[in-house]
Amino acid sequence: MWFIFAVLSSIFAAATSILAKIGIENVNSNLATAIRTLVVVIMAWGIVFITGTQNGITEISKKSWIFLTLSGLATGASWLCYYKALQIGKASLVAPVDKFSIVITLVLAAIVLHEEFTVKSIIGAALITAGTFVMIL
Repeated sequence: MWFIFAVLSSIFAAATSILAKIGIENVNSNLATAIRTLVVVIMAWGIVFITGTQNGITEISKKSWIFLTLSGLATGASWLCYYKALQIGKASLVAPVDKFSIVITLVLAAIVLHEEFTVKSIIGAALITAGTFVMIL
């Protein structure tokens, strides 16, 4: 089931790039990010209330609050940079560089979470790295 959600995520991420590139024309990138974020917030809280999971908020630990907050700040910074890059660059070039985050995630997962590299992950990371550079050069 995780794979289905991951595939859907990649489809929506691709749509995000194209829709954002069209929508950001003649709009300040920071304002565009704020509008996008507002839509995401409304959608996310709507899903929380539709699924009835809002009561779980009181059960969240201090550690989880800290790391979810830091994750939100990282997401915000990522989106601000992504929209600025989209505004001044081509979507077909910005998206591959953005997806290089996969390689960075593998490295950080090894360092921070002590996840092990496998032959497949090393080969995949090398291919993603090579593919990113081929696409942007």
